[in-house]
Amino acid sequence: MNIKAISFMKNFSYTFSSNLVTLFVSTLIVLVVPKLIGITEYGYLQLYIFLSTYVGFLHFGWNDGIYLRYGGVEYSQLDKRLFYSQFWMLFFSQIVIAILVIITTSVLINNIDKIFIYRMVALALILVNTKFMLLYILQATNKIKDFSKIAILEKVLYVLVVTVILMFSFKDYKLVIISDLIAKFISLIYAMICLKDIIFRKISDFYYSLSETIENINVGIKLMIANLASMLIIGSVRFGIENSWDVATFGKVSLALSISNFMMIFINALGLIMFPILRRTDKKNLPDIYITLRDFILFFLLGMLITYYPLKVGLTIWLPQYTDSFMYMAIVFPIFVYEGKMAILVNTYLKTLRKEKLMLKINLISLAISLLITIIVTQLFVNLDLAILSIVFLLVLRSIMAEIYLSKVLRILVYKDIILEFLVTSVFIIVGWCFDSWITVIIYILAYLIYLLIKRKDITNSFESILTMIKSKSD
Repeated sequence: MNIKAISFMKNFSYTFSSNLVTLFVSTLIVLVVPKLIGITEYGYLQLYIFLSTYVGFLHFGWNDGIYLRYGGVEYSQLDKRLFYSQFWMLFFSQIVIAILVIITTSVLINNIDKIFIYRMVALALILVNTKFMLLYILQATNKIKDFSKIAILEKVLYVLVVTVILMFSFKDYKLVIISDLIAKFISLIYAMICLKDIIFRKISDFYYSLSETIENINVGIKLMIANLASMLIIGSVRFGIENSWDVATFGKVSLALSISNFMMIFINALGLIMFPILRRTDKKNLPDIYITLRDFILFFLLGMLITYYPLKVGLTIWLPQYTDSFMYMAIVFPIFVYEGKMAILVNTYLKTLRKEKLMLKINLISLAISLLITIIVTQLFVNLDLAILSIVFLLVLRSIMAEIYLSKVLRILVYKDIILEFLVTSVFIIVGWCFDSWITVIIYILAYLIYLLIKRKDITNSFESILTMIKSKSD
């Protein structure tokens, strides 16, 4: 096995390990914590987690620009003095933004719990964004081992502190949030130690590099806005639900979404690994590879929907107070099929082909539709069922739009497959909503078998092509 193959396998093992730990932590938060704290308490915890996912955009593309501009550069070739200055400039800028968040929310919000949450989010803002600059430097220079160590450290510390708190019956969501901040702080310190030759230098080495900052933001802001718009497609609906219903309802809906997103942890990791492989691939081969990977991936993603009802039964026994959440799982569970296809294939291909503007256009159109639908279903109709159904509709719409655009770039036909997958997932949603019994599994398996029958030649060819590629790589 050559050096590049060995390096790839090592990086894959590091990434796999960090995502395995992330899965464990997610399981703890999604399955254990709601059992031990109250529904309202869990709702506030979910609100903190939800808001914290957006703090990464308050560096305005600064970190994304560094990743895009310096990707592929050897760590030893970096201008350490430049990055030392950039890090501390970002750090102090985030402190200023955090102070503004605290002051603004303290004036506008009357709810004591929400004021606490926004203050904690402000602290997370500083820790997350400064750490992400360091993580992006490690990713850009292919220091995946250190990157994974930092990610694992944060998750392990979080689990340990939360476990201790729950063991002593301190059933307060505030302590769980503080545990998260402690883990983030320690992992930031460790990241700074990993890059100590950049972070810990003489004060005289610092210089105010405004032009470098502007260039990084200018390069990274398109990708950042595209990612933000992507998150807000669901986020706007969740904001609408939080605004129109109580925090307990928000927590129940968030739980259903969290369970559906379990599958995305490893899917996202696979997408991360796919990108450098496709970048090194001859562009004329990309259309054939896309078709092969598409059939292969959808075979598994659609098959994973079979786990829905057994999972629902187990969760209902484990968390009986969240029965309402599991009712909505029938609607939101297929999310990972479309989001998985986007993460592994569509977005990875758009990045490979340097179509960031196209990504931005698709996500902004989807976001505009999302905002309109959110106003209609949460403000005019005030209908929770429609609000949750709109989440799936929006993600399916975004996936279909993006794939149609991409198919035109690659000059391939995917309309038949898009319609077929939509029909299969529609059967799943309708049956899951109408029947609360094992008949759900039976009917969906029949629909899945019909899909396999229609696609049998394509799937067989896909498996054969992938085996051929693996064999050629090993040779």
